[in-house]
Amino acid sequence: MIESYSDSFVAMKKFAETYAKRTNTFFCNDLSITQIVLEGLAKHKDEYGAPLCPCRHYDDKSEEVASTYWNCPCVPMRERKECHCMLFLTKDNEFAGSSQTL
Repeated sequence: MIESYSDSFVAMKKFAETYAKRTNTFFCNDLSITQIVLEGLAKHKDEYGAPLCPCRHYDDKSEEVASTYWNCPCVPMRERKECHCMLFLTKDNEFAGSSQTL
């Protein structure tokens, strides 16, 4: 992980660890993917006030934040444990690591 963390990055890291444990999901076996996703979530939290999924294209990010559908954890993750970003993976996913902490 990176040496210097923004407050938003630290908050997203803490959220991700807590959520992974609560949902029995795991981070990607390539932790650089996890880091990039967390950085994107933190950036959106700083810019838009919510952790909008950084792995999708939006015509209007502010509108998407307001709809809350793609705010992390997004609706597909909450309903079906499907994380497009590969941040939260079920243990049967071929890319799932064994870690729920960073």
